[in-house]
Amino acid sequence: MYLLLKTLHILSSTVLFGTGLGTAFFMWKVNRSGNRQAMAVVTGHVIKADLYFTTPSIVLQPATGVAMMLMAGYPLEMLSPNWLGLSLWLYGVAGACWLPVLWLQYRMHQLAVHDQANPELPASYWRYERAWTCLGVPAFFSLVIVFWLMVAKPF
Repeated sequence: MYLLLKTLHILSSTVLFGTGLGTAFFMWKVNRSGNRQAMAVVTGHVIKADLYFTTPSIVLQPATGVAMMLMAGYPLEMLSPNWLGLSLWLYGVAGACWLPVLWLQYRMHQLAVHDQANPELPASYWRYERAWTCLGVPAFFSLVIVFWLMVAKPF
């Protein structure tokens, strides 16, 4: 059972990180293109990728992680001073950034789809894009550190 949980944990972390990095790259590239039709399509695909891939991975990560901790004999009250506690805290940071990103992506998609005849996007699209980027950076680096903590188990 432990090996099944570990496999699910590793696979879901890979999907979570890979989907996040991939969708961020495509959102960033399409926003730099200025092609409003492409922006409408890509933002819609990013929303679907988050729904189909990121969300299940976000649920599986703590579920499998906590189950493995309990199976390995780590008491939950010991989380705060060690690598597991820091990992969970950083995972929470990434999640706290991701939730508003979902809303921002949805709004950006709506703005890109609306009034396709007008080549100019409203200023709010670009405000949302800046906020999206500002939230993505700490989320990305939080997950990079979590990966390192899971491998190195430094303390």
